[in-house]
Parts: sequence; C-alpha cells; structure tokens
Amino acid sequence: MYRPKSTLEQWRILQAVVDFGGYAQAAEKLNKSQSSLNHAVAKLQNMLNVQLLEVVGRKAVLTEAGEVMLRRSRYLTQNVEDLESLAVNINQDWEPEISLVVDLAYPRSLLFPVLQDFLPESRGSRLQIIDHVLTGTEDAITRHKADLVIHMQVPKGFLGEPIAHIEFVLVCHAQHDLASMQSPIDPNELAQHLQIVIKDSAERPDEKSGWLKSENRWTVSQFDTAIDLLLQKMGFCWLPYHRVKTLIDDGRLVSLTVEGSTFKQMTAFLVCPTPDNKGPGTQLLEKLILHHREIDLPSCLD
Repeated sequence: MYRPKSTLEQWRILQAVVDFGGYAQAAEKLNKSQSSLNHAVAKLQNMLNVQLLEVVGRKAVLTEAGEVMLRRSRYLTQNVEDLESLAVNINQDWEPEISLVVDLAYPRSLLFPVLQDFLPESRGSRLQIIDHVLTGTEDAITRHKADLVIHMQVPKGFLGEPIAHIEFVLVCHAQHDLASMQSPIDPNELAQHLQIVIKDSAERPDEKSGWLKSENRWTVSQFDTAIDLLLQKMGFCWLPYHRVKTLIDDGRLVSLTVEGSTFKQMTAFLVCPTPDNKGPGTQLLEKLILHHREIDLPSCLD
C-alpha cells in the first residue's frame, strides 16, 4: 500500500501562504508561528524534491511547478472536507445550516417565492443568503464555499441548471452629456467619461470580463450605490435591466447604444458545488429554485 510522504496539513499551510499573501499573514490567520509555517513548506519541498515557492524581492511566489501542485492540492484538501461533511450528514436527518450564494445580478423577485415556500418546510435550519458578484460568486463554487450557488456562468468541471436570463443595459442620467450624443456612441468617446464599476467580491479579484476601457473609474460594492451616483448625474454603468427599468420608464435614466453593443444578456445558473453531499434541506431548496425558474426549457425536459 502506498504511504504518502506529505501531509494534508503541509498542503493546507502552502495554500494559506499563497491565499493570504505571505508567511506572516498566513501565520496570523492560522494562529501558528511564522517559523513553523516556513519549516512545514521547506519540509514539503524537500520531501517532494520540487521547488514550490521562490522568493522574489521580499515576497514568496509560486514557481511554475508550484502553481500546478497547489491547484491539485486544493482538490485533495477539499475532498477530505467533503468526505467528513458527508459523514456528518449521514448521521443527521436535516442540515442545521444551509448556505446559498446569490449573484447580485439575480432578480430577488425570483428568489422571494422560493424562500416563502422553503420557510414552512425548513425544520428550523438556519439559512445563510450571501451576496457575491463576478469572481466572488465563482469562488464560492470552485472552492466549495456554499451548498448552492446562483451564478452567471458554470465554471469548468461543474454542472449547472439554467434558471433565468438576465439582461444588462448601459445607462446614464437623462441630463448627462452621453445622453445627448448621437447613437451609436463611439467607444473611444465613452472612454472619456466616468465609468461606475461593481466591485468584484472575490478575495483575489480577476478582471477578466466586461468593458473597462475608461481610465476614470469609480468602484462600488452594490448596484444601489451605482444607481444613486447615476441619479446625481455622475458617470455611466452597465446594470441589470430589472434594476433600472422603472427609472428608464420615468425618464430619469436613459439606456445608451454603443457602437458594437446594445445590451448584454447572461444566463443565471443554479450550481451545487458538492452534488454528492446534498442534505435533505439543500435538496428541497434546490428543487424550489428550479420550480420557480423563469426560463424556457426544451419540450423534452418539461
């Protein structure tokens, strides 16, 4: 039988050093001494005969081999967590707590009927509803931080059920300079104005999507703040149409047509990061979300 040379704790420490940005920060988060973390990573590298970290300036960064090993190690530590969590669920009838991560763009009007139906059947389970956006929502899936996640895409290696189409429109105040420009607006002209951007909620944000050419950008954490700024005649922003429809209808905000883009449509998906580990409460909540979905399915799936 194969006897592993490394331990789960060593891999967990390596992950913490990378995730928290260094040995000192990881030591504080893990409540361990910095020297013990240095020793654990050094021992891991010696046993594997692979250089995982190298010092650049005053910071330890992953080597190319370290990137690969770290990524694979996350599957290892997560599988152990899932296995132990499964044992807990096997020994109980109903989860004491269920976590649902919801992308900010998802209409709450679709979520409220689900919660109303879930409450009478919840058997006292505590429900955590956590707002995330962009990479933050994806992290909740890839790092198994929630029982269920509603996200605007399905990360590689996971499965998801489509539950709604979300339209995004580019808007500004009706009296903003952009509102009086001839359509379609040149993107180079648009880049000269203030852009309001919704902050990525990930610990390590990755700006890999969206139009971000404007050098003058303000970042906010909520759609409400972005809308408040627009109503003060400041900037432009891509926002879910359902959040600004009333303001457009009454003339306070206007939608802009940009050369090459009129509006964006995204599909919201329901993803279960650990499908083999769903307790009865999570299964019920999943069933209710799918029941209240607003999307046309192929007739063969009805």
